[in-house]
Amino acid sequence: MWQRAWYLAVGVLAGLVALVSAADGVAQSQSPQSPPTAFDPAALRRPIYTWTQPERVFGLAHWDAVYAARMVARGTRVRPLPAGKPFAALRPGTPGGEALDRFIRDQQVAGLLILQGGRVRLERYALGYSAAGRWTSQSVAKAMTSTLVGVAMKDGFIASLDDPITKYVVTLRGSAYDDVTIRQVLTMTSGVKWNEDYTDPESDLARYYVQPVAPGLNATVSYMRTLPREAPAGTKWVYKTGETDLLGVLVTSATRQTLSDYLSAKIWAPYGMEQAATWGTDRTYHEFGGCCLQAALRDYARFGQLVLDGGRIDGHAIAIDGWFEAATRQQAATGDPSQGYGYQWWTMGGGSFAAIGIHGQLIYIDPSRRLVVAMNSAWPVATSPERKAARREFLTMITAAVDAEHRR
Repeated sequence: MWQRAWYLAVGVLAGLVALVSAADGVAQSQSPQSPPTAFDPAALRRPIYTWTQPERVFGLAHWDAVYAARMVARGTRVRPLPAGKPFAALRPGTPGGEALDRFIRDQQVAGLLILQGGRVRLERYALGYSAAGRWTSQSVAKAMTSTLVGVAMKDGFIASLDDPITKYVVTLRGSAYDDVTIRQVLTMTSGVKWNEDYTDPESDLARYYVQPVAPGLNATVSYMRTLPREAPAGTKWVYKTGETDLLGVLVTSATRQTLSDYLSAKIWAPYGMEQAATWGTDRTYHEFGGCCLQAALRDYARFGQLVLDGGRIDGHAIAIDGWFEAATRQQAATGDPSQGYGYQWWTMGGGSFAAIGIHGQLIYIDPSRRLVVAMNSAWPVATSPERKAARREFLTMITAAVDAEHRR
């Protein structure tokens, strides 16, 4: 699993992505693409920057076969996702439908599901993926770990976001985290130095997965407690996957449950997820809070709907009062005027927000339009400005299609 760091350091983008002008199609339709190639999962347990694109497609769809993972059990009921009216202007055979096909092809989209008002308005699969499969979340899992912090507060396991994280993760004591609050870890403003450069083999993200684990410590704590401070706590935002992994350790330490069991008990089973999920584990068998939940596309969309609805299951709030309002609004500036950071959610214009993972993973939520967009992809690079711009344009086109319907 340490190879996840190398997974971020793949080759550069070969060309600019064609931006589309509109989008939609027929529910559960399959894009005409070559069938996927199967690989021996054991053969993929090597530095992932060496993966070919066919290996990447296979690996993202079979992450829990390549790497160790723990099961997230589903319950006995399934929450329905009723069919909604397809976007007329974006149906197959129209310019919009053709544009959607181009977007799916050029962005290597494996699954795309759009809910509006809780109804499925678009569901598409490609790259051999289907509603029956699971796809890895990458950093989309950060939003789920954040949610479990709010749930643990509701359950009385965590008293306050202003508690020092060392109150619960006692093995961090004596490190740069001594005066860092849970809130500051949630917002990635701890002031602890971290390098998440995806192209640097000496970055913290790369060394995190290979440095020997100190005896008696969790793998995350073992590395994170060695980091120095670069700014006073609460004064500087830096994106740090390792700190979301610390939030996972926080939840596990406070609840005395694995992240998988707690997610199953509090969300996956009671909300009615359709399939069991899996959650990748580190060298000390603890789930990565910052990464690597494997779930069905429809269940990613259900999670987005749960958040859109304020985190209520059968009329009962799963987290403390006001959690989702606070988690999904800007709590820290990122230096990019187009997006801020909440509690592990990226905040955007017009009150929208998103959980985002490398290689094109997304749960986008627009409360004003009652819109949830879940997307799984296999970008050939971890991230790039061109691909992010193409995705922004696509989301803009979806919201424009919604607005055009409302004007009729």
